[in-house]
Amino acid sequence: QGKYNLRSRKTLETVYLHYEGDRECEEFKAFEVYLKRIWFASGIHHHYGCEKFKPGFSEEYFYHLLENIGEKLLPIKRGETKEDLMRQLESILFDPEVMPKRVNQTDGEDLVLTSACNFYEDVTQEEVERFYAKMKNTDNPNPPSYGLNSKLTKRNNEVVELTWKEDGLYGETIREIVSWLLKAQKYAENEGQKHVIDLLVKFYRTGNLEDFDRYSIAWVEQHEGLVDFINGFIEVYGDPLGMKGTWEGIVEYKDLEATKRTQTISQNAQWFEDHSPVDPRFRKPEVKGVTANVICAAMLGGEEYPASAIGINLPNSNWIRQEHGSKSVTIGNLTDAYNKAAQGNGFRDEFVIDKETVALMNQYADITDDLHTDLHECLGHGSGKLLPGVDPDALKAYGSTIEEARADLFGLYYVADPKLVELGLTPSTDAYKAQYYTYLMNGLMTQLVRIEPGNNVEEAHMRNRQLIARWVYEKGAAEKVVELVKKDGKTYVVINDYEKVRELF
Repeated sequence: QGKYNLRSRKTLETVYLHYEGDRECEEFKAFEVYLKRIWFASGIHHHYGCEKFKPGFSEEYFYHLLENIGEKLLPIKRGETKEDLMRQLESILFDPEVMPKRVNQTDGEDLVLTSACNFYEDVTQEEVERFYAKMKNTDNPNPPSYGLNSKLTKRNNEVVELTWKEDGLYGETIREIVSWLLKAQKYAENEGQKHVIDLLVKFYRTGNLEDFDRYSIAWVEQHEGLVDFINGFIEVYGDPLGMKGTWEGIVEYKDLEATKRTQTISQNAQWFEDHSPVDPRFRKPEVKGVTANVICAAMLGGEEYPASAIGINLPNSNWIRQEHGSKSVTIGNLTDAYNKAAQGNGFRDEFVIDKETVALMNQYADITDDLHTDLHECLGHGSGKLLPGVDPDALKAYGSTIEEARADLFGLYYVADPKLVELGLTPSTDAYKAQYYTYLMNGLMTQLVRIEPGNNVEEAHMRNRQLIARWVYEKGAAEKVVELVKKDGKTYVVINDYEKVRELF
């Protein structure tokens, strides 16, 4: 996520473990809160809002803490002193002008130079785009995801790519990943799983993205057994240009009962594709290999820990999805935990307009939330096609946000379709209203509690929800389809015409 994140975390953890001074004072308690935020976000920037955390303790107190820690305990490099470490981290942690955003998506700015992610060093956005444009200028009909597993920097004033692989960048850590994959291979349920692991290990050893494509094809076509995994440099949300993948790892097993729901959706994927309200040029004439399962996460790692997704659709490669299909998962034990944690917490009583809408949400929101996730992952990301000759990265910095919006809109449109009642997926033709109210309330208001007032919304999923909710609100304003109303000095969302909202979606 950031060049100095590990160093910052290890320094603060050392203080937390070894500081022998007063731990009950307000500044030390603020230090603990700051460290917990770094643990949860895996770095010094908010995992969703992307802004840098502001320490609730002073720079003077930070110096006091480090002065009481032995130099040998701290992550000090050869030839460096404790004072060097303190001065560097003082700037990194306390200066609001230094690396203010993990990912910057502000129009008109150099997104590479103004983002704190560690995918680029000493290069500009223009240099990055020029570098990869040369790679893409080939006749390969099935191009790999250029730049997915590398860092771009300069050597002797030339732009060079440092590949993440067993004998390359992060080699020591990648060798550790390989060793555990080979141990796990002994316990595979079938030969197909063993073959998938072989291909992934080969990719980690070579760093060749064509090897990653071969692994992805084998993975998406392997359906036998109860256990599966996701492992690799995959999602590109942490890159302002949407190219470089952050490492993640999940080990999962199927929830066979709940999977009946997602299998019903995937078995009817062609019907949903054929009835999609998009231009027919963008529909798949033949939906291939779309599978969906509800799973329980047994292990979460990397970008998926501790703040995990609740649904995933892979692989991301457009041509593999087109020719070989995709796998979707809804992580059932996490959505179940979220639902249970939300029960009785007062959120709906505070933010929902009236008791009737609260009752509607209490009855149907859990069902329709899960369904929207299923539809988003399986049919949303899994649907549609690019026109011939279109570069999958053509949208550049907007790509991740638009793709998430596309998947959300697919789910929002179909969660209200009578077909879901016919298939036994929703118990009532009114159930969808709980999802519509939840979604618009979230997009227009409640998701913004994650963003410091005055800051831009930067994270792709949040930008997607914001653009959909705002667009529907603005386009329906003349007919008052959706309103923001004041009641007892508070602002609430009101939906006056649910069917019109579906048309707008």
